Amino acid sequence: MTRAHLPGIIAMAAIVVASNILVQFLFGNWLTWGAFTYPLAFLVTDIMNRVYGAQAARRVVFTGFIVGIICSLIGTQIMGEYGPLVTLRIAIGSGIAFLTAQLLDVSIFSALRGGTWWRAPLASTLIGSTVDTALFFSIAFSASLSFIEPANDVSWAGEVLPILGFGPQAPLWVSLAIADWGVKLSLALLALVPFRLITGRMTAAQ
Repeated sequence: MTRAHLPGIIAMAAIVVASNILVQFLFGNWLTWGAFTYPLAFLVTDIMNRVYGAQAARRVVFTGFIVGIICSLIGTQIMGEYGPLVTLRIAIGSGIAFLTAQLLDVSIFSALRGGTWWRAPLASTLIGSTVDTALFFSIAFSASLSFIEPANDVSWAGEVLPILGFGPQAPLWVSLAIADWGVKLSLALLALVPFRLITGRMTAAQ
């Protein structure tokens, strides 16, 4: 790690901490405020990858993973209205989803880095975000994985309702996942602007 990597490491740590806090606050029926900060982790990873390479990006990812573990451990000790703020399933789902999706993002970005400037960040973020959403929500809330933490009652997440209030019937957690995924995809497109500006300035300054 070099001093030049510190801004990326600090940014990733700040995003992970902020997202762990903001996920406690609802935004509408299907989202939390954390849904709007967490996708920025992909932007940080992609900027580091473009400017400093895959190895530096992986260092930033592992920093975010460690910070996430610390946040989860703290969350398990804080009691909310319905129990600990962070359950074992949420902690496992969050850790696996983050590490898998971010490392996948780094690999895809590296494979596409020689193409048009927007191709690598867009493809890596879209695929990484999809994997992240699928892993987290299925591990944390799917009834088929209840054996991970039998004592944790997540039956509320399995309540069958119209998807997003108007679609076909599905467990509630599916609506939560689709809404979260939609935010990630939207921010992946919007993030191309700061990605282009920031990487351009950082590259010029080297």
